[in-house]
Amino acid sequence: MGTGLPCEGAGHRILIENSEYWLRNYGDLAMLEVTVRRIRERWPNARIGIMTESPTLVAAYFPGAVGITVGASDPWAEPGPLARAAAALGPAVVGPVAEAWLRTRARLLPQAIRVRDRLRDRPSPDTEAGPTDALTTGPIPADGAGSTTEQTHAAGPNSAGAPANEAGAPVSEAGALRPLDAVGPEARGRGRVDGTANSGPHENADTPAETGTSASVVVPRIERRHPGAAKAVRAASLVIALGGGYLTDADLPQAGRVLDLLEYAHGAGVPVAMVGQGLGPMRDPELRGRASEVLARVPLIALRERRRGPELLESLGVPASAVTVTGDDAIELARDARNSVSGTEIGVCLRIAKYSPVAGLAQDAVGVAVRAAAVEFGTGLVPLIIAETPGSPDRATTLPLVRGANAASPVGRFVRPGDVAQQVSRCRVLVTGAYHLAVFALSQGIPVVALTSTEYYDDKFLGLEQMFGGGVRLIHLDDPELGEQLSEAIRDTWKDAEHLRAGLLARADEQVNAGREVFERLFCEFERTHAEHA
Repeated sequence: MGTGLPCEGAGHRILIENSEYWLRNYGDLAMLEVTVRRIRERWPNARIGIMTESPTLVAAYFPGAVGITVGASDPWAEPGPLARAAAALGPAVVGPVAEAWLRTRARLLPQAIRVRDRLRDRPSPDTEAGPTDALTTGPIPADGAGSTTEQTHAAGPNSAGAPANEAGAPVSEAGALRPLDAVGPEARGRGRVDGTANSGPHENADTPAETGTSASVVVPRIERRHPGAAKAVRAASLVIALGGGYLTDADLPQAGRVLDLLEYAHGAGVPVAMVGQGLGPMRDPELRGRASEVLARVPLIALRERRRGPELLESLGVPASAVTVTGDDAIELARDARNSVSGTEIGVCLRIAKYSPVAGLAQDAVGVAVRAAAVEFGTGLVPLIIAETPGSPDRATTLPLVRGANAASPVGRFVRPGDVAQQVSRCRVLVTGAYHLAVFALSQGIPVVALTSTEYYDDKFLGLEQMFGGGVRLIHLDDPELGEQLSEAIRDTWKDAEHLRAGLLARADEQVNAGREVFERLFCEFERTHAEHA
C-alpha cells in the first residue's frame, strides 16, 4: 500500500470503535491488530485512537495507539508515564492489574453513582426547582471512563465493557436504541463548512453548557452519556467501526452505542466506515429502525459474510453501492500462523453464555465425544481459549472437557491473538462453539465441527462455511442424539481434513486480498477527499 497523505498521515487522527472494550476476546483483538497494522502501513505517522475501558491495556497491546474511554476529558492527549510503562511491559504484565481494576470499578462504581445521583437530585435550599435536567446538563463522567457491571458483560456477545448510561446503570435494552435527540448544528459537533474531515479538534463544537445558549437546545445523547467518545469523534479525521457481531438482537446495548457514535460522526462531518461486519439476526423493530436511519448514511460497509448481511442491509434501505463482502479481517492474522503441514491433534472449545446457552448434559456429551475421539485417533486434545470476558469464560467451560485426557496446556492469560492462532495450527480438526476459533482454523486449512445452540451462531458458522466453500460441519447442542452426531462429525472431519486443506487455504487468501482491497478503497477515498479540500 502506498500513501497519499502529506507527511505519511501526520496530523490525522483515526478513531477505531472497538467491538470489545475490555480487550479480553482474542478474536476481537485479532481484528483490531490487523486493522491497526493496515492503517500504520498506509499512514505510519497518523495517530490511532481505540475506544476502550482500559487505556493501559491498549498501550500494552498497541504501543503508540491512544486508548480512549467514553468519559475521557482529553481523549487525544499524548501518552503519559503510565501508558509508556504499559507499552514497555506488555499485556502479560499489565493485563492482570488492568483487569483487577476494571472488575473492582465494575462493582463499586454503580454504587458511587447512585449516591452521587441522590445528592444531585436534592432540591437546592435556594430554589424549589426539581432535579437537574440531564438533557441539558449531561452526565458527570466517572473519572474518565464509562462504568460496567458483571451483568453488562453477560448481556451480549460483544458487551464486555459496555458503558453505563447517564444514571450509571448499564445501558438497558429499552433505552439503548432511541435515536439521537433532535438537535441543530449548535448542539451537534460541526464539521467544516466545506464538509471535509477534521484533522484536529472542532473548536466550534458547542454545547449549551459551553456557549450559554438556551436550555431548549437539546444535547445529543452521546454528549451526555459518553462525552469522551463525542470529543474523540469531533477531533477525528476518520472513524472506523471495527468488525464484530454486535449489530444483532442478541446485543442491543452495544448496537445502540455503535449506531449513536456513527450517527454523531456523520453529523459532525467526520468520514465513517464499517469493516468486517457480521449482521443479524435483526428482528427487533427498534433496532431495525435505528439501523435503517444510521447505516443508510455510511458510505462503506464491508461484511464478513454474504449469508445474511447483504439482504438485511438491502431491507434497511442501504444502497448496494456501499456494501461489499470481504470475509473476516482476523483471517490475515491467522494466516500468518500457518504450518506447511497439517496438524495432528484435536482442538476443542465450548462457548457457554447467555447468548449461547448449553445444558449441563450437552456439555458432558461434548466432553465424552472429544475424549473418545482422541483415544480413537491416538492423538491429544488442545483446549483453546478465545474469550476471557466474565460473560463468556471459555477457560472455565472448556478445560473440564479435557480432564483425564492427553491434553495440551491452554494458553496463558493476556497473550496475543497470534499465540492462540499458533496453538490452533497444531490441530487437524477443531471442535468449537466459538466463532473466531473457527476463523483461525479455517484460515489455516483446518476443518471445523461447529457447536451451536442458537440462530445467532447458526448464522455465524454457516456464513463461514459459505465464505470458505465448505469445511464446517454444524452440530446442534440440543440434538437428542448429540453424542452420536458429534462423534460421527469428528470422525468424518478427521478423515476429510487433508482433502479439504488446499481449498480452505485458497479461500482464506482470497478473503485477505478482498479485505485489503476494501481498505485500499477506504484509504484512497479519504486521501482524494483530503486533497480536494486541502
